[in-house]
Amino acid sequence: MTACTRRVRLRPVDLLRLGMIGPRTRKMRSALSALGICLGIAAVVAVTGISASNQAHLLARLDQLGSNLITVAAGKDTQQKIVPLPRTAEKMLGNIAPVQQVTAVGATKAQVYRNDLVPKEQTSSVTVLAARLNLLDVLHASVRTGRWLNTASERLPVTVLGDQSAQRLGVNAVGERVWLGGQWYVVAGILKPNELAPELDTSALVGWPQATKHLGADGTAATVYLRAYPERVPAVQAVAAATANPSAPSTVEVSRPSDLLTARNEAQGALTGLVLALAAVALLVGGVGIANTMVVGVMERRGEIGLRRALGARGGQVAVQFLLEAVLMGFIGGVGGLVVGAATVYAYALAQGWPASIPYYTVAGGPLVSVLVAAVAGIYPAARAAKASPTDALRSA
Repeated sequence: MTACTRRVRLRPVDLLRLGMIGPRTRKMRSALSALGICLGIAAVVAVTGISASNQAHLLARLDQLGSNLITVAAGKDTQQKIVPLPRTAEKMLGNIAPVQQVTAVGATKAQVYRNDLVPKEQTSSVTVLAARLNLLDVLHASVRTGRWLNTASERLPVTVLGDQSAQRLGVNAVGERVWLGGQWYVVAGILKPNELAPELDTSALVGWPQATKHLGADGTAATVYLRAYPERVPAVQAVAAATANPSAPSTVEVSRPSDLLTARNEAQGALTGLVLALAAVALLVGGVGIANTMVVGVMERRGEIGLRRALGARGGQVAVQFLLEAVLMGFIGGVGGLVVGAATVYAYALAQGWPASIPYYTVAGGPLVSVLVAAVAGIYPAARAAKASPTDALRSA
């Protein structure tokens, strides 16, 4: 009587145990193969995390500074000559219904120097502007040290320096004097940098009455800053030029500084796409490394494969064993890359003072992508192992 041969299915635990044979016995080779996947996933996590952290920082800054600021400035005509705003521009813009706040700075004919011994041509690119008292309120700006102009100091030889202008003039503290417009001016304060009005960083600001009386200002606004209701900003932008200069609206420049910050963030997003493409190349290289390791492993373990086939293991079971080895290396590389990338994001965000942010899809997708890449890379070696003949494998072992 002939005994019936019963096929035995391997339990998942047994398959996992078989899949761990390669990584356990060839630790260094497996680690180097997983390193390629690890670097690719780490690059993806780091790039997307840093980009998300930067965006979170930008949104926080826009919320703090306000995205409803509109700048109206004198522009150029067809002959590229500056056309000043009319004297009534500031008042007319303030009469637009959705406008909440309005302020302005005016041009002067004065130059500022560290002292009266500096040659006149060495201006350090610092401009002298007349400023309204509510300038900081409208721009949501603040003073780094000292104080802003008030109703008394705006009529006196007192100035407030922008952040960069203080550095260029070598002024480190309030109370120091600078040579401005042919006389000494006392520095009352130094401003913090302002992203929405960077022109103030390179300026020396004086009171409007003082600039008009002693520094050659004609009382005309060079730049007008408006705060409008957020939902009405586009409408105000559409009528601002015609309101400021009805006779020549094409010579008026109207901008929204927050749009510049958003555009800068989009430009950084383009760079992020490039880096992600490089990370994809790293993943591809990692997959090729795993495939190469598995092919070499199949060749080296022909004796093991032949013995298992001779003992009754089917080709599919052998294929699953080697495919699991590839998947395990990919999973280890993916988890390692996730840890390395997350650590990089948090360290960089901490150094920049940003809120750390890692997209959830990166956390979930990193190991998944690495497993898929490793699985694809392991298909050919697994198929090659499954097709090995038991007798040929034992003979060549």
